[in-house]
Amino acid sequence: MRGAVYTITVGAGGAGGEGVSAAGNGTQGSNSSISGTDITTKTSTGGGYGGGGGPSQSGGSGGSGGGSGHDGTDTPSGGSGTANQGYAGGSNSASAPNYVPGGGGGAGEAGNTDGQGTGGDGLSSSITGSGVERGGGGAAGTRGGAVPAAGTGGGGTATSNNTPGGAGTVNTGGGGGGGGFAAPYDGFGGAGGSGVVILRMPTANYSGNTSGSPTVSTDGSDTILTFNSSGTYTA
Repeated sequence: MRGAVYTITVGAGGAGGEGVSAAGNGTQGSNSSISGTDITTKTSTGGGYGGGGGPSQSGGSGGSGGGSGHDGTDTPSGGSGTANQGYAGGSNSASAPNYVPGGGGGAGEAGNTDGQGTGGDGLSSSITGSGVERGGGGAAGTRGGAVPAAGTGGGGTATSNNTPGGAGTVNTGGGGGGGGFAAPYDGFGGAGGSGVVILRMPTANYSGNTSGSPTVSTDGSDTILTFNSSGTYTA
């Protein structure tokens, strides 16, 4: 509708947690959304947090679920995903000596689908004119042994032996990777990647009135606005 103002909110990724204490959970990512006077608000739920290393540190629920933590004795579960947005995080392995936590869920599959501690893969979208995969789950950190793989589509990498996990790729919604948790248990998880909001419309209808500096591109007879930070579009 001409003159309608659409408000775009790009959510930030959540912070990574710490590898041992009960207070060591990460934080949930923020929602991304688009709202306007003539549309129903559409919201993409922020990703769930990864569990810390304290007893029974389950992953948090979100758009995709966070993977579980592990302290070597308990078997907490991964957080649940949101229908039509993402999948659940994985649960931990209680097998000595490595006690691998669960991988984060992705937009395309659950955590642990490709092996213990692996992040779930994201999904590819061609809304910008070519396929781009986003929404990969972060991999779980370990206390030794093989390091699990991150989910494709921006998932953060895992580490072992007290080093921080890799951050999720910005503007993909990818989850942060888990930090290593061998003694002294100071391997912090990586932060989640921020979101992105993409609008596509016929170029004949494009007004050119934006705020927030979206990237403007074209594909055939359409114009695409890619918002990597919050802003507005006025039709």
